[in-house]
Amino acid sequence: MAAVSNIVASCGCQMPIGVRMGVRDSCSSSVDSLNPIGRIRILGRHEGKGQFGQHCIKYSKKKFSQDMRCLCTDTALVNQRVLQGHTMPKSTGLLAYELVQGNLVQWNSFMDKSVPDPPTCVLLHGILGSRKNWGSFAKRLAQEFPLWQFLLVDLRCHGDSASIKKRGPHTVSSAALDVLKLVGQLRLTPRVLVGHSFGGKVALSMVEQAAKPLARPVRVWVLDASPGKVRAGGDGEDHPGELISFLRNMPDQVPSKQQVIDSLGQQGFSLEVARWVVTNLRRNAPQNFSWTFDLNGIADMYESYEKTNLWEIVENVPRGVHINFLKAERSLHRWALEDLQRIHAAEEVASDEGAGVQMHVLQDAGHWVHADNPDGLFKILSATFRIETTLRGIRGG
Repeated sequence: MAAVSNIVASCGCQMPIGVRMGVRDSCSSSVDSLNPIGRIRILGRHEGKGQFGQHCIKYSKKKFSQDMRCLCTDTALVNQRVLQGHTMPKSTGLLAYELVQGNLVQWNSFMDKSVPDPPTCVLLHGILGSRKNWGSFAKRLAQEFPLWQFLLVDLRCHGDSASIKKRGPHTVSSAALDVLKLVGQLRLTPRVLVGHSFGGKVALSMVEQAAKPLARPVRVWVLDASPGKVRAGGDGEDHPGELISFLRNMPDQVPSKQQVIDSLGQQGFSLEVARWVVTNLRRNAPQNFSWTFDLNGIADMYESYEKTNLWEIVENVPRGVHINFLKAERSLHRWALEDLQRIHAAEEVASDEGAGVQMHVLQDAGHWVHADNPDGLFKILSATFRIETTLRGIRGG
């Protein structure tokens, strides 16, 4: 499926607080011809308290064209062009994404170019994950920092992006380039990049590949991943490579999630990992589930993750870039003493070059840091958004 990214038009209309935007959520009318794989959420003050509504409008093709010029809902962004207030249905072939905005964000990239885009954070998931991994955490950040917006993406071969055919090779570098192209198309200038595991290396690769559309300063968070060789899975631990190999040998369709959980348990994988993996199963029929990801592509991506070496960008950090590493106390990955020593050495060099490198440890957490200790992670990351808010002279964040 091709992707057409949706973004809310800011035309001066008064939108009710707490309205969830996104034709894709519940409509199957002629608007589906746009094949939207992006959506935007505007967080209201009462979200999470049972007062969060949904808004979805169905249109005929004729009425859709007539009414889009004043419709303050979803507007498709196609090749950065909008004609006469309506959209040209055209495939972008980038990534599925979701934009979570604080309730004080009032911005649109093409309705008012004189207004700078709000501070933006990109959240990147790990191997076998999806943007949904960051959903509740992003909403919490947006409620705490209402002037910020948070871009959640499904990386290639994952989630809804698995239906968007991508040319190989499927690597850390190509995944990073996908995200750079997406933020360029959405006309966003990220101030913060947060990547978990594989997503952490993607964030580093984004900095390595492009000066723009990344801002300066930009703060990068690499959550439980080292910049070099990956030493995953000690004795008795789950190994991602082995997990991917096992899943590739399973049938494309399975009768139940429990069957997959039981099969993984019989092979020695932990119950926690098994339950997490089956969140990637989608029901096709009452007794039929299939995977939402492209396992062959993911196998290539994980191989690239283990081999990709990004020490150069860490030990020669560009001016205005601050890289934070966060190690989980009970990390699935074995952090070598040499890696920790190189990061600490890079801290001293970066401080002399107008950049930054810093190491953090998240207590009481395993590899899935945003699930194991979300409060601790939120406390650590919050400092970054407060610093950036102060640097931009924004009050109220």
